[in-house]
Amino acid sequence: MRIAVVGDVLLDVDLSGEATRLCPDAPVPVVDVSEVRRRAGGAGLVARMLAQDGHRVTLVTVLSDDDASLELEGALAGVHVVSGPSGARTPVKTRVRAGRQPVVRVDEGCGRPEVPAATAGMLRALERAEAIVVADYGRGVAANREIRDLLAARAGDIPIVWDPHPSGAAPVPGVAVVTPNLSEAAKAADSGTGTPAAIAAIGTLLLDRWQSQAVLVTMGEQGGTLSQRDTSPLAIPAPPTEVTDPCGAGDRLAASLAVHLAGGCSLRDAAERAINEAAAFLGAGGVASLPDRHRPVWHHSREEDALGLARRVRANGGTVVATGGCFDLLHAGHARTLAAARDLGDCLIVCLNSDESVRRIKGEQRPIVSQQDRAELLLALECVDAVLVFGEDTPEACLETLRPDVWVKGGDYRASELPEAGLVESWGGRCMTVPFHQARSTSVLADALAKVS
Repeated sequence: MRIAVVGDVLLDVDLSGEATRLCPDAPVPVVDVSEVRRRAGGAGLVARMLAQDGHRVTLVTVLSDDDASLELEGALAGVHVVSGPSGARTPVKTRVRAGRQPVVRVDEGCGRPEVPAATAGMLRALERAEAIVVADYGRGVAANREIRDLLAARAGDIPIVWDPHPSGAAPVPGVAVVTPNLSEAAKAADSGTGTPAAIAAIGTLLLDRWQSQAVLVTMGEQGGTLSQRDTSPLAIPAPPTEVTDPCGAGDRLAASLAVHLAGGCSLRDAAERAINEAAAFLGAGGVASLPDRHRPVWHHSREEDALGLARRVRANGGTVVATGGCFDLLHAGHARTLAAARDLGDCLIVCLNSDESVRRIKGEQRPIVSQQDRAELLLALECVDAVLVFGEDTPEACLETLRPDVWVKGGDYRASELPEAGLVESWGGRCMTVPFHQARSTSVLADALAKVS
């Protein structure tokens, strides 16, 4: 199922350890940290859950350019991310736990930023979705006017689940269901809670205020209350569950609701299933039960960073993949080859022929594009992590310095027949080939340009 998750992302950091003594200068516990986990929070957590379930997920969000954002992108490995610039620091929420007991949470960069702009790519991703989860964490993505207009236009065609935030934007009219927890619902309705009748009244009030098709007020271990038009509010119990960490329950519920609604379930059936799945998620350990898919993300824009990148990836147990060529007039065949090469390891370094090298190999009329621009275009591709320019006619000296674990070339010949095969195998590396797209070539493009000029 093609699902889009739109909203704010943040970096969650869990510091876990044991506390066996008090600090000598203050009556506070000293936690000896034994484990550090960094994971995507907010809309990123919803996307991770759906990807783990096997759905085709696109996360539509905004990202900063700070170190926390790089960690966040690494935690989102396996999720297709379409993002624009946030214009603000990445929010980081750090929880310290001693054993199973939370000690403190430290928030950084969590002030309310300006509403970010939406890129054309972000809007296209929402237009193509078969179901949408809006994970609003009060940082402005759900308040963007273009995004809101698009969501309102699509609300009649596909299921949209809106998980609101007290400081976030109001849901757009027509969405399938809004899922506030009890405290969020009471604050939005400016009402007290207590009896089931009071909770049902809050749901009915919010149903009219938000003009949604339904409101599901969640109440933790007590389940939820579903309010729909022209029907009495329905109390949905949750199965008894031993909960050690309630974090992520609302995200799990919203994700499950979207899947079941898109699969054709009635709202009542979808709500019952989602509440049961949220309970099962917490019973299995909550966010701690999610596999740790975090890996370092390597963003480099300078040629001299390639060697440092290779060292760091290798030091972290990763696989360094390299490929080489002139890449003059970058075309779709190049993009496909590079994407296939990146899938073979943890980083892709392109060994790029310098301008002088290209002239010696291709003739005085080449390259058409300078090495600086060629490197910049390559680095603009998501699959390319770094570029290393070499001035020789062959990449042997460059390879000897870089020593990649995998050397990839496009072609229809055997990997063992590559001229670099013996050299790469000398340090334990291996050569591989990926499909070569014959109909797409720089020479064909160059000839076409010559004709039109």
